[in-house]
Formats: sequence, structure tokens, C-alpha cells
Amino acid sequence: MPRSWSNKRERQYEHIKESAEERGESEKRAKEIAARTVNKERARAGESETASRTSLEDMSSSRRGGLRSHSGAQGPTYDQLYEEARRRGVHGRSDMNKAELKKALGEDEG
Repeated sequence: MPRSWSNKRERQYEHIKESAEERGESEKRAKEIAARTVNKERARAGESETASRTSLEDMSSSRRGGLRSHSGAQGPTYDQLYEEARRRGVHGRSDMNKAELKKALGEDEG
């Protein structure tokens, strides 16, 4: 955990990590989920120096979690998939729909 996180954010990180592990995620994946969630919340709260467009404009992590708990996991949003594709340098991403982005990123459903 980064030193710049407050005690509240450290507790939040541990809680999210433990929840992900209880759902069957690997320790590595649980740490990634927790760190991304906490960093997004820090960005939305103005606690970080930089923030991505999706961190600020996308729905909050807690809102998305609440929706998923009622409707089942839908996986990452189109914007999240697009940003990951951009980060990985996937060519043709701007012409892809959500299913195509998942396939290009190796995140096929099934």
C-alpha cells in the first residue's frame, strides 16, 4: 500500500482485498482490484494529484458494486475495456463494441 494513503484508505484496501479473495480471486488479482478501487475513490475525492477521465466521469465504485450485487456481475464497462485496450495498444479499438474489446483483451465470457 502506498505511503500516501490515509488510514481510512488502508482499511478500505484491506476490506476490498479480503472480499475479493473470499469470492475466489487470486491474491494478486484481489490486490489489483483493491488498489484500483481505492485509487479511483481517492481521485473522485480529490485526494490524488492526477486522475483519469474514467475515474472522474464513470460511476463510483460503490455504485457499480451495488448495481452488480442486485443484477449479477456484468464485468468491466465498455469505457474500462476501451481504456485497457488503449493502454495495451490494441489496434482498431475505436471501432470495437464491448464484446469485441473483451475478445481482443482475452477476457471472453464463458
